[in-house]
Amino acid sequence: MAYSSGFENQEGRKAHRGSNPLSSAVIIKTMIREFSAGGIVFNNQGQVLITQHSTNKHWGFTKGHIEKGQTSKEAAVREVREEGGVEAQIIDKVGENKYVYTLEGEKRFKVVVMFLMKYLSGDINDHDWEVSEARWVTPEEALKTLSFSSDKTLLKKAVEMYGK
Repeated sequence: MAYSSGFENQEGRKAHRGSNPLSSAVIIKTMIREFSAGGIVFNNQGQVLITQHSTNKHWGFTKGHIEKGQTSKEAAVREVREEGGVEAQIIDKVGENKYVYTLEGEKRFKVVVMFLMKYLSGDINDHDWEVSEARWVTPEEALKTLSFSSDKTLLKKAVEMYGK
């Protein structure tokens, strides 16, 4: 059996030692991974709960870290109660948001599982310190207010699911 000191590149042409495109690759530090869960909550009037984060002032949905020993569903219900001030029941999974952000100089990769939820009880004014304001708004108003396009995409899907 003959061995070659070369390899085929992406174009299928023979490449030789010293021409390895990975030989000068930059080593990238592994990012911290975070997993969160949250809810897109609808009330009996068809309004959706949106919240404004107290620090960065972005408008979005209630969400937060999944604590050790907790399922994503349990975390979503807890976060809706803490950040939204309300009790809600999970109907179904809407989807996920995945993004990279920087905190204290470190890049973090975050995955947020979002659930479609139905309001049961409570008052949105009973939210915790992480939220500066919570509102019930129409889905149309939410689409105008939400800060991130990924949240708008999930809301559109949630509206379709909720209407069925």
